[in-house]
This record gives sequence, structure tokens and C-alpha cells, in this order.
Amino acid sequence: MSYLDNIRTFVRVYELGSMSAAGRDLRISPAVTSARISQLEDYLGVRLFQRTTRNLTATEQGQVFYSGAVTVLDAVDQAEAKVMHLTDAPRGTLFVAAPLGLGRRLVAPAVPEFLASYPEINLRLRLSDRAVDLTTEGLDLAFFLGQPEDSTLRIRKIADCRRVLVAAPEYIARCGMPKDGAALIREGHNCLNLRYPGASEFQWRLQTPEGPQRFAVSGRYECDDGDVLTDWALAGEGIALKPVFEVAPHLEAGRLVPVATATPPVPVQMACLYTHRRHQDPKTRLFMDFMTERMARAMRQTETGAEDPGA
Repeated sequence: MSYLDNIRTFVRVYELGSMSAAGRDLRISPAVTSARISQLEDYLGVRLFQRTTRNLTATEQGQVFYSGAVTVLDAVDQAEAKVMHLTDAPRGTLFVAAPLGLGRRLVAPAVPEFLASYPEINLRLRLSDRAVDLTTEGLDLAFFLGQPEDSTLRIRKIADCRRVLVAAPEYIARCGMPKDGAALIREGHNCLNLRYPGASEFQWRLQTPEGPQRFAVSGRYECDDGDVLTDWALAGEGIALKPVFEVAPHLEAGRLVPVATATPPVPVQMACLYTHRRHQDPKTRLFMDFMTERMARAMRQTETGAEDPGA
């Protein structure tokens, strides 16, 4: 397995452009990462990377070897998948990403039940509201809200995610209750925005009598963590656009109230993103099947409770 480990290490170094990043991704030390690359270069009799104190770039030989190495690893993964189908014993490590709010409330709570059913599977869950790249980050799948930019990836829809504009009663008492999206702008309401490096959504898309429209709202508060926006809204600092499942307990308790209800936010899809190759892996497919059912059920229950606090 040492030669195959060396190839896997080479592929991650190539994709991430860094020995240290590849080591962290593979959970091996920088020394082991460097040693594996050196062993591979010695075996092949070529330099795969040009190294300087600041940069690491693939040589021409490295670029050629990468395409073949990926093909080899794909073939090994597919062969392992076929064997696991026959033995009915999925194993290995799953690398999964999800937005913070969705991951904390819908994904993470269901993970223990899944792992209890499959004791030979390990899971690495990465939570972030930024966009992720499945290939360069070595992910098996990623949950998301909205529409992915990469059209080459596969999408499995889980549900339409209803959203709501919310504010604390304290904010409404101080600044007034906006009727619709136009009032948010006209009355100068402080809108709390979710923004992160590379984010393309700088407007709120709301449903109007004329159809969906974008409103260029503004405010003094921005953050790349959706839960921070909820905290600011609870503190009476402004209006936040949130998935209903994230703020349902606060709506039920009256800590937050819906605002601009004449123009509610357009729902977004909740879905799972994966590559065609990853779907061949039994553990990836099992996890998607399991989480899709659990997440859809949990979201339905949460949204029903938000609509009917007495339920």
C-alpha cells in the first residue's frame, strides 16, 4: 500500500498546491508528506515538483503523471466500491461539508445514528458558510442552500427551504415595522447581511405581486457566519433574512417576529452536491440516502412548529 499512499499524497499536493495543506488534509505530518513525494520521485526517476522557499509548482512530468494518477485512484476506488457492494460492509472515511446553520441543526444531529449503523465508517464534517470546492478540498459531498456555480457536479435535491425576514420586537418598537421590500430601502432599515469572500449574493430576492425581485438592501452589519446574524437580530440590531429552520425556536418564543411579510423571501433549494465518481462509493451513497430522508423530515417538523407555535 505504500506506493498507492505515495500516489494519493502526490495527488493532494498537486491539487492543493502545498505540502503542508496536503498533509493536513491527509492527517499526516509535513515530514511524512515530503518523504512520500521524494520516494515517488526516486521511484519514477523524475522531479514532480519545483520547490522554492515560497512556491511549489508541478513540473511537466508532474502534470503528465497527475492525469494518470487520478485515473489509477479512480480505478482503485471503483474496485473497492464493487467489493464493498458484495460484502455489504461499507468502510472508510467520509469528508462532508455544510453551511454552518444547516450543518449544526440538521446534519450534525443525525450523524451519530448513521455512524452507529455503519461502525467501519468515519466522518469528517467541515462547517462553513463560504462556498467550497469538492475537488480541491477532497470532499465526498457538500450540502448547500441555493444554486451551485459549478454545473459539472451532480445535485440531489432535498427540499425547498422556506426563508423569512425577522427582527426582534425591540427593533420594531424602535424603528417601525416595514411592510415590504421597498419599505426596507425607503425607510432605511438596518439589514444584516451574510457575506464572505467570493460571495455573489449582495441583494435580497423577495416575492412581490409582480414576481420575484431583487432588493439592494443595506446595513452597518455584515458577517460570514449566519448564526452571528441571528444573534445580532436577537439583540435588536437589525433585520435578518434566515431559513425558517434556523430561527423557528425564536419565532415560536416571540424573540423574533416576521417582517416585510407582503414580500416574503423566495425559497431556495436545499440539496447535496457530489461528483459522479463519488456516487459510485457505497458509503457516500448510503450517507446521502440517510441524510436526505432525515434532513427533509427534520425541516418539515421545524417549519410546521414555526407556523403553529401551539403544535
